[in-house]
Amino acid sequence: MTTLDPKEPAPAAARQGAKIVGTGIGEGPGPDVMAASTLDGNKVMSSDGEYIGKISDIMLDVRGGRIAYAVLSSGGFLGVGDTLHAIPWNALTLDTDDKCFVLDAPAERIGSAPGFDRDNWPTMTDMQWGTSLHAYYNRAPYWTCDA
Repeated sequence: MTTLDPKEPAPAAARQGAKIVGTGIGEGPGPDVMAASTLDGNKVMSSDGEYIGKISDIMLDVRGGRIAYAVLSSGGFLGVGDTLHAIPWNALTLDTDDKCFVLDAPAERIGSAPGFDRDNWPTMTDMQWGTSLHAYYNRAPYWTCDA
């Protein structure tokens, strides 16, 4: 059995997920393997350094065995009136020093991104929707990337 050395760059086939930067390696699991619940509520910053929201859900492609999207919650107050945005997982970088995710897009781009509310989720298995979403963030759809 081989394991990945967290100090070495991941092989090309393993780089389809979120990137990890920083020196914040603590005790126990993480940052390479983490419980999805530990990521809920993590703040998300734009590439230009603005706070844009927090992670509210991690969406799994159960059949494919991959993380499909992070759901970003922005605006609103205590979850009321917030807008949700599906973010391709590979558009995010986990910054272990600042304990946040950084989305590879400026805040203005996120503000005009397609969103939805808690009562009207998109059909995330719709390949046309997913392809359009990935294109918006300039990413290849996760299902076309090598796992």
